[in-house]
Order: sequence, then structure tokens, then C-alpha cells
Amino acid sequence: MSRDGDPPGRARRVGELDVLRGFALFGILVVNARLMGDPYTAFGGGPGASVPDRVAAWTVTALFTAKFYVLFSFLFGYSFVLQERSARRAGAAFASRHLRRTAGLFVLGAGHAVLLYPGDILTTYAVLALVLYGLRGLSVRAALRVAAALLLVLSALLLGYGLLTVAFTEPVTAAGYAPRAAERTAALRGDAGSVLGAHLRDLPAAVGADLLYAPAMLAAFLAGSAAARSRLVERRGRDREWLRRTALRCLPPGLAGGV
Repeated sequence: MSRDGDPPGRARRVGELDVLRGFALFGILVVNARLMGDPYTAFGGGPGASVPDRVAAWTVTALFTAKFYVLFSFLFGYSFVLQERSARRAGAAFASRHLRRTAGLFVLGAGHAVLLYPGDILTTYAVLALVLYGLRGLSVRAALRVAAALLLVLSALLLGYGLLTVAFTEPVTAAGYAPRAAERTAALRGDAGSVLGAHLRDLPAAVGADLLYAPAMLAAFLAGSAAARSRLVERRGRDREWLRRTALRCLPPGLAGGV
């Protein structure tokens, strides 16, 4: 046994990643709880929502929505490199291991999307994991450059789409979306066939949203893999002074942007 208690040839498990992964899942849970619990969430809130409900919705949007999945995607890319190293130490073929895991992830995600919640993201992760495998030969700098380019292109597209939406469309009113939300709610409160039908009807829109944000997910994958290759968490994860400085520099603009 090594001095850390691990068998020879086995790397120490990076506990900091487990903590971060749990933190990311908590944030995703907060966002999905609103999406699953309130049929009006996707439309901006119900027509009769109380002030506390609207404050809670605003808080979740500002502090949680579209943020924690970025951390989770970053950790996915980090873990990809750790799994590659593990296969190399074991003398196993990483390609077959990765393909099996990716196939299992896709099947799990597809089942979840149809049976439980159409907004599943695991199928998108599975597809992007194959892309990440194809890009695994990139250097750290090249991976970060590709990630930055993906984010810039996606930001430009979203900004253009938003400006066109504001300029050429009418706002959706409560009277306009209430009947649709009520119909969906009734379907989800029906029998198994009714629920399954509602999920299948919601699936195209969910897939479209996943495709729209796929570049951001892939960018986070690449950033995570670059961090893993430079062993960022292992080198800095226990450096409290560095963590404190980073938080003081990054949290204020991040929170301001969310607000």
C-alpha cells in the first residue's frame, strides 16, 4: 500500500472534484425543481404568481440558472482526462471503455427524457463526449482557444437572436400562454399514457435547447480537460489563499452579470 492508503499503481482520488460535483448537482437540482414543479416556469411565471414566488423565481434565475451546469460540464471534461489516465495505468484500451460509458450514458439519458423529464441533458453529454474524444489530442492552449471561440460565436448568435426577437416579435402575455400551460399540466396529471405523450410532445423543444447550448457545454468540456492536463485541482485545490483571491476577483463580476 502507498502512504496515502491506495494500492500501488492507483492514483489518489481527487476528493475536491467530488465536492465540486456535489455542489454543481445541488444547483442543478434547484433549477430543475422549479422547472418540474411549476408549468409556468418556461413562460416566465404564472399569471397569478405572488410576490414571494416571483422573488424566488428571480433569485433562482440570477444565481442558479445556466450556471451550475457549466461547472458540471467542466467537471465532466476534467473526469474525462482522469479516466484516460486510469485506463493507461491499467493497460486497458481507453477507446472501448469510453464508448461503453458513452453508450450507457446515452441510453440512461434517453430513458430519463421519455419517462421522467424531457429536459434531460445526458444524451447531449454522450454525443459531445464523442466529440471530446476526437479532440483529446489538443494541447492545453489549443483546447482553451477552441473553448473561447465556441463561447464567442455562441454569444454572438444569442445576442443577435435576442435583438431580432425584441425588434420583430410581440411579447407573450399571460392570456396567451396560460391555456397551453394548463393543458400541459392536465396531461402531466393524467395516466401513464398521458404523461408519456406530454413528454414526447415536449421532447423536440428540449432537444432544440440542448443543441443551442451544446457549444457552451463543449467549451466547458474542453476547459475542464485542459485544467486536468495541467492538474489545476491537484495543484491549487488546497491552496486556500489562491482560492480566496480567485473568489474575490471572479465572484463580484459573475454575480453582477447574473443579476
